[in-house]
Amino acid sequence: MTSSHIFESLHGGTDAQGAAPHDFSTNANACGPCPGTRLALQRVDAGRYPDPLYSTLRERLAHFHQVEVRRIVIAASASEFIGRITAAVAQGDSRRVWVPRHCYGDYLRAASAWRFEPEPEAGAADLVWCCDPSSPLGQAGELAEIVMRLRAEATCVLDLAYEPLRLRGSLALGRDRLDRVWQLWTPNKALGLTGIRAAYAIAPVDAADMATRLERLAPSWPLGAHGVALLESWTSESTQKWLGKSRLKLGVWEAEQRELCESLGWVCEPSVASYFCAKPDVPYSGARVSELRAEGIKLRDTASFGIPGHVRLGVLSPASQVALQRAWIASRS
Repeated sequence: MTSSHIFESLHGGTDAQGAAPHDFSTNANACGPCPGTRLALQRVDAGRYPDPLYSTLRERLAHFHQVEVRRIVIAASASEFIGRITAAVAQGDSRRVWVPRHCYGDYLRAASAWRFEPEPEAGAADLVWCCDPSSPLGQAGELAEIVMRLRAEATCVLDLAYEPLRLRGSLALGRDRLDRVWQLWTPNKALGLTGIRAAYAIAPVDAADMATRLERLAPSWPLGAHGVALLESWTSESTQKWLGKSRLKLGVWEAEQRELCESLGWVCEPSVASYFCAKPDVPYSGARVSELRAEGIKLRDTASFGIPGHVRLGVLSPASQVALQRAWIASRS
């Protein structure tokens, strides 16, 4: 693997200058933080260890997804799980990995650390990564076809970080094919609380050995008390109702944001999620990045995803959209 960006930890969000007031560079729910989850976090007793087995949390997550408790694997974050399952696959001397053309860099960073070789065909790989909706484009890919072509012994992870914020369509996998893959869930984006690191995976129905291996590779207490509170809140009916209302609001904001970008001469890519990629009328680089940052505006350059000349924009409120419009026009004058 020779891609130079593999070893760089490039993310949106807070940087050396602090948090941008109008931060389009992350995919967090702009309607958040979720009030119920924030209240649950305020009530956390951080003076005690959580249950090291996370028994109650596992039961709640299993009930929420209607799966057996044994299939729930707790993780410190999506990135932590990516590293851990890559290590677990490597322990079996399987070193061929397939990733989408444009994807989260941690898939390849972990694979490179374990000396995996890229495999051009998903059906021939030992470790397969999928993300739906995809990042950074927010599009639905050929997920069903990929899963259908998997080798029986292959490990396939479906990253569902953005599924809760899907604005159109639905996941193109039925229950039988979902049971064939690892489902990786990170609700902090959907809840507008990306500062709380917490995740979990649902193991395939026939992956008991791999689930055990992953548990053995995990550190003690991968989740602190605040991570537990976030995931427990995620499963509540009130949180899911709030999330449904958020999607409706985000859908309206997304249409307005696309219209604004197009009025600036940007070319917007299709997306089913609460973010999309666009090609600005002039490059987002150099002095322009600094000028916009000084005005509290931050966009996500997608060159590290393999899409140069574009930016990814999380959908923000109308006030932030107006701030972007004014700052961009000022940067061109």
